Formats: sequence, C-alpha cells, structure tokens
Amino acid sequence: MKKTLVILGIVAGIVVLSVVGYGLHLFKSVSDTASEIHQPLEREGSLKRETEVDVDKKEPLSFLIAGVDSEGETHAGRSDTIILLTVNPNKESIKMVSIPRDTRTEIVGRGTIEKINHAYAYGGVQMTVDTVENFLDVPIDHYVSINMEGFKGIVDALGGVTVNNEFAFSSGGDTFPEGEIFLTGDQALSYSRMRKQDPRGDFGRNDRQRQIVEAVIKEGAQIGSITRVGDILDAVGESVRTDLTLSEMWKIQSKYKEARHSVEQLALFGPSQRIDGLSYVIISDEDRENMTKLLREHLELE
Repeated sequence: MKKTLVILGIVAGIVVLSVVGYGLHLFKSVSDTASEIHQPLEREGSLKRETEVDVDKKEPLSFLIAGVDSEGETHAGRSDTIILLTVNPNKESIKMVSIPRDTRTEIVGRGTIEKINHAYAYGGVQMTVDTVENFLDVPIDHYVSINMEGFKGIVDALGGVTVNNEFAFSSGGDTFPEGEIFLTGDQALSYSRMRKQDPRGDFGRNDRQRQIVEAVIKEGAQIGSITRVGDILDAVGESVRTDLTLSEMWKIQSKYKEARHSVEQLALFGPSQRIDGLSYVIISDEDRENMTKLLREHLELE
C-alpha cells in the first residue's frame, strides 16, 4: 500500500509540474506575442479627450480597427477596412461603425482632401487615427491593425467562425449559401473580400468584414481548449499590431468583457461621385454629425 501511495504521489507530482510548466510556457508565449505586436502611437492620449480613460472605473473607450489588405508586410498598403468600435461596459454594449474606404475627407497631417484609406499609405496607423478622429469628432483611445491576408490564420486557429449570410454567392472558388454558414480562414477571407456581386458594392463588403471581426471577437472570448492558444498566438503575432500592452489587454478583457454580448453594427453611407477622375463616397454633414452624436453618447461624452 505504501509503495502504491508513493507511486501515485510521484504521478500526481509529475502532472502538477507539467501543468505549472505549461502555464509558465504559456505565459511566456503570451508575453512574447504581446511584445511582438506592441507598437505604440506617437502621441500620448487622444486630443479629443480632456482626460484619459480610467479603465479601473470602467469608463467607455474606443478602438480603431484597420484592416490592411496586403500579401506582403503586415503594414504595407492601404487600409481597406476601417472600423471604429466603441465599448460601454456600463451598458454592456459595443457599437461597430464601418467607414467606407473611398470616403472623401481631409487627410490630417498632409492637409489634402482624399480618400480616407490613403491616410494609412501616407502615415500608417497614426495618420489614420488622426484622420478618423477629425472626420467623426470622436476620440480614439487604442488601435488594432490587422493584415487581412494573415487574419485567416487567426480564424483557423480559433477553429473557424460562424456568420449569417444575407444572400447566396460564390467567390474565390467557394460557394456561400444564404443563412448561417461556417467559415474556415480561407473562406472567411473570400467572404469578406467579395463586392462585385453585391448590389451595395463596398457597403456590402464592409458589412461582411464587420461580421468576420465580430465573429472572431465572440469566438476568441470562449476558447474551449487551451491547446489552441499557441496557434492563436502565432497567428496574432504574424498579422496584428496594437498600441496596447499586455497588462492593458488583461485589464480591459477583465473589466469590459461583458460588453461583447451586445454588438450593434452601424455604417456610414453616401452616394459615389467622380471628382478629378476618381470615385469618392460622399458622406453628408448631417449623416456624419448624427453618427458623431450617437458615438459620443455611447462613450458618455458631453
């Protein structure tokens, strides 16, 4: 009996050490990934706020999500996806606003009037943040930049995502029936890129891109197997950049996570107009101001 207890004790000890060892390895992997993706903005805080957001007090905050549709470096090219996301933990809600990439506006830092997605090509995420803040008169507290080509790796690492498709279409060699569909990483990329078959063009594509982002947020918040974390971290390290530190991520995840249960998808719309040979989306002052009012209320700003 004593010999049996000793053997059981040894086995239990090995299991405990293995779990602790994996936990330490996992923490190191998370820390390494957080360091790899961390790229702070050039400024300290938003010029649209008098004081910085107090996360400990669970004050509402905002994020810019920029999707760079390139097959090269993570941050090469233009931001074909621009989403402003506001999070209010007190109301347990998120608002996701898509801004058309061809929106005509001032590019802050250059003093020119161009398509809003040109800001990324000229000055990266910093110029994009400054331009979107100026366009909507809403503070942007943090950003997340995603290489959409690499984003498919995140979807695969999560085991795929589920979205609700409004109409049947084919794209990239895949067929997407109407209704609830399951997507792998490659399929998610094809699904989010399609616009020529959509009568709404870029506006329809924006909706599908928001769907994918929302699905990843929901799926990532309920990872069922710890063994998938390594693959997720690898994919994130290759395709994501953010100004958030690891400690900031942990704190926001802990205090704001319930907001993910209520996500409202919004979008700015406008007619296309050719100016100097280029096609722009023209957002009316009224629509822009109405969106500004809605977002500032959600952020509990005066």
